[in-house]
Amino acid sequence: MVAYNLLSDDDLLALLKDRDHRAYAEIYQRYWSILYRYSRKILQNEEESRDVIQDVFVMVWSKSDTLDLHTSLSSFLYAAVRNSILKLFERGKVREKYMNSLEQFIDEGTNITDHLVRNRELASRIESEIAKLPAKMREVFELSRKVNLSHKEIATRMDISDKTVKKQMNNAIKILRLKLGSLASFIF
Repeated sequence: MVAYNLLSDDDLLALLKDRDHRAYAEIYQRYWSILYRYSRKILQNEEESRDVIQDVFVMVWSKSDTLDLHTSLSSFLYAAVRNSILKLFERGKVREKYMNSLEQFIDEGTNITDHLVRNRELASRIESEIAKLPAKMREVFELSRKVNLSHKEIATRMDISDKTVKKQMNNAIKILRLKLGSLASFIF
């Protein structure tokens, strides 16, 4: 029976290439705590450090039959931990950018939604007040504001004088200002 704890890293790697579970367990036993301390020193987080080391050892096992190291096992493992930490930092940056972007989108979406709701409510209120105007006054007002006809064009279309159109418009605006209060200053 082989005493795996007495084998060199190179011998363990050779056995690992043959998918030897005990060689893998010895490498894990030999390097877990020092890699964990290295990771913990950089990350300052126990859980993330454990995850990094776990990912590295999973990678070592999954690629064990194809591992072709041009360096020592310890150098390879330290580099793998470092790279895993860098990926973790990069994912954190991406996540942070995504969260900031999402937060901004939600804020803008909320503002846009609020703005749209207020605009709809305002438009509905204005339409309601316009509908309450006397028929002829409402017709003059709508031809002026909705159809964009000039006073002269309205007078011709309705067969009334320019002066009547002007008076009807002034009265409509006065009534709407009264009914809509401070909102009217933004509209008329």
